[in-house]
Amino acid sequence: MTRKRSSLGLRLNIWLLRLARNWLRVALTAIGIYAALPWVAPTLMRLGLEGPGRALYTLYSPFCHQFAFRSFFLYGEQPVYPRYNTGTTLKPFEAYAADLPEFAPNQSHPLGGPVGDLYAFTPGFQFMARDFIGNAQMGYKLTLCERDISIYTALFVGGLLYSRARRRIRPVPIWLYIWLGLLPIGIDGFSQMFGYPPFNWWPPRETTPFFRVLTGAIFGLMNAWLGFPYLEISFRETREQIELKLARAGITV
Repeated sequence: MTRKRSSLGLRLNIWLLRLARNWLRVALTAIGIYAALPWVAPTLMRLGLEGPGRALYTLYSPFCHQFAFRSFFLYGEQPVYPRYNTGTTLKPFEAYAADLPEFAPNQSHPLGGPVGDLYAFTPGFQFMARDFIGNAQMGYKLTLCERDISIYTALFVGGLLYSRARRRIRPVPIWLYIWLGLLPIGIDGFSQMFGYPPFNWWPPRETTPFFRVLTGAIFGLMNAWLGFPYLEISFRETREQIELKLARAGITV
């Protein structure tokens, strides 16, 4: 039993040492896959592979609201379909939804109730917009909204930049992280949310795709600047401790 425990402990330490030495590569691989798969889903739908495509939408659904009017689309008439009150020159989402049977006013979603007026932002309308993947005319949406795909793409890019000079970069000061990372995305998001029910603090506004991408990208880069240096410090300490422990046991890895 003692030998088994010793062997298990040795394997665990070696595994942790390898992780500590290669953590950035592992992290970038995971983030890269997570940021890439949202683009795969609409391509699968376009090719008629609806089973795998819908599986990806379901897989990502717990992590994003997936509203069609706040998402990028591929293979359709427009790359985005913002709401009527966004202030862009693009044809609004409601103009397309008016011709879709699932958005009929009397159509009901099991979780949100009737769709009702398309311009009222009812729970039924929101749930239908979440479930709506796309069609041949509009194309098919990504599995993450505009802001989220920007966050994870920027996080990946930030990680690549960090890997080029990881020993010279220090964590971003917290005050700068708050001002550049949190405030822009917070102001943009909450000023939008508080204009809708149940708050109704001011007339509803819908932030533009440009600002959703911009604030998301800044947030992602700031998270990379804050998180990767701290992870480097932590894994470096872990690596040194395990290497010392193994050296004392006469083991070189």
